Amino acid sequence: MPQDAYTLRRVSAELRNLLVGGKISKINMPERDELSLIIYTRSGSVKLEISCSAKNNRVSLSETEKPNPQVAPNFCMLLRKHLQNAQITDVSQVEAERIIKIDLSCISDFSDSQMSLYCEVMGKYSNIILVEKGIILGAVKQTSLEENAKRILFSGAKYTLPAPQDKADPRSYEEIMRAFENKTGDAAKFISSAIGGIAYSTALEMVETYGEDITAQQVWDYFNGEENAPCIVFDEKGEPKDFKVRSVDKGARRYEDLLSAQRDYYAAVYEKQTFEDTKRKLSSALHSAIKKIEKRLAQTDSKLFECRNAENIKLKGELITANIYRLERGMTSFNAVNYYDENAGEISIALDRQLTPAQNAQKYYRQYAKLKRTQTILSAQREETQQRYDYLNSINSSICAAECIDDLKEINDELAAEGLIKATADRKKKVAVQLPFRRYFFSGFTIIAGRNNVQNDRLLKSLSSEDIWLHARRFHSSHVGIISDGKSVPDEVILVAAQICAHYSEARDNDKVTIDFTKRRFVKKPNKSPLGFVTYNEYTSVNVTPCAHRELSDEEK
Repeated sequence: MPQDAYTLRRVSAELRNLLVGGKISKINMPERDELSLIIYTRSGSVKLEISCSAKNNRVSLSETEKPNPQVAPNFCMLLRKHLQNAQITDVSQVEAERIIKIDLSCISDFSDSQMSLYCEVMGKYSNIILVEKGIILGAVKQTSLEENAKRILFSGAKYTLPAPQDKADPRSYEEIMRAFENKTGDAAKFISSAIGGIAYSTALEMVETYGEDITAQQVWDYFNGEENAPCIVFDEKGEPKDFKVRSVDKGARRYEDLLSAQRDYYAAVYEKQTFEDTKRKLSSALHSAIKKIEKRLAQTDSKLFECRNAENIKLKGELITANIYRLERGMTSFNAVNYYDENAGEISIALDRQLTPAQNAQKYYRQYAKLKRTQTILSAQREETQQRYDYLNSINSSICAAECIDDLKEINDELAAEGLIKATADRKKKVAVQLPFRRYFFSGFTIIAGRNNVQNDRLLKSLSSEDIWLHARRFHSSHVGIISDGKSVPDEVILVAAQICAHYSEARDNDKVTIDFTKRRFVKKPNKSPLGFVTYNEYTSVNVTPCAHRELSDEEK
């Protein structure tokens, strides 16, 4: 539901019932455009979030823990100075505007004042403004005298409301009636464009409730009535699409109050946004490292290509030695029979005229020895670099398979340990908590799957020697285990586990994926090998179609 006047009217009413009489105990700004207030109320402590971001502007309750910056923004410090321990005396909607005003009694040992916190919920023009006696003390988004702004918003200026729109007041039945005299075309578009405080999506709900022949009386009743049915509606993928005061959507999840619906909706939005931002950050750092490895591999291959001629260089040295009796100092080249060639073909060999024949032969031998040393060193380096390349790609596979923020936590730590990203201060201080494996239950057996390389290693250690271990062939994938408890594992259980393994692999988009499976005792973890790397033998393979089998997951229960 867009934060229009219709929605904010009900939000402010519920906040008034909850917050009046409460005291502000903590003030934080986790984001530069988001304010968090911990308020002690009659019913306990609650957290009020006020956001003036362009996308998720709102005034809502929250239970989501968010990290705070080490240095508080100036506006946060201003609020701590004036509003710490302030008591909330009223919460109201300003006229029919998209503004919620929180009135506060600020009493300290040295002062007693009344202030108001204006929460302007107006899309990209959203703002949070502290006002005392009509004068602005501070704002999240300030204007300056140099800007040709329609409203002056800076400390010391008089607070004024936004300029009124040329629309009917939704609280006035007479104004709505006059607007309806010019009603034409699509009813929802007409209502949202002709009547203030009603967004198009709200107008759509009105039309779905009353039909295209909706009347002015019905619009007035809808806006000003007390009928509420708070809910969250979902899209085709089952993800929260919006929260609403009321909706005709039969698949909506209903709530007792609007604040709860709003809280859960924005918690889901924050979780999804945090997940996408974290995934993007990790992918960016990883792809940068992979590109460097690819460049190093290309350079190594180029140098190895130059070394391919080493045997030919050695042959020339040998042919000079074999034909040394024919050569004299000062010659620039000579033709020799290549006795390694079945056809006894001739080969032309260049000579340095400044060197003796023996010295020319030694020159070729030294060049050969150098190329062989280079080839040996580069081959070892390439093997090590290729192993590093495969390891980084295995991390990339884990990132691509991640489905929630928990899936990324250990990957974040893994990249930090590899020096690919900077470890955050709070992560350094926290005691490592082992996240659970993905867990499935089928036909009396438990199937577990690792979320990343760290878990893949831990999963291997957790399996007993007779448990079944699975992995995609020739692709990076999660390690999957079937806990047998000493029983024989049926083929249908192995098939389900293989489908899960295929889904959490690089080949998840393929029609068929080959999955290897074997008993745990045939899987070895070489010393000093990268995370997630194993070797195995005596395995069996099965071709399966990838499937997540979410219906079997304990996370869905």
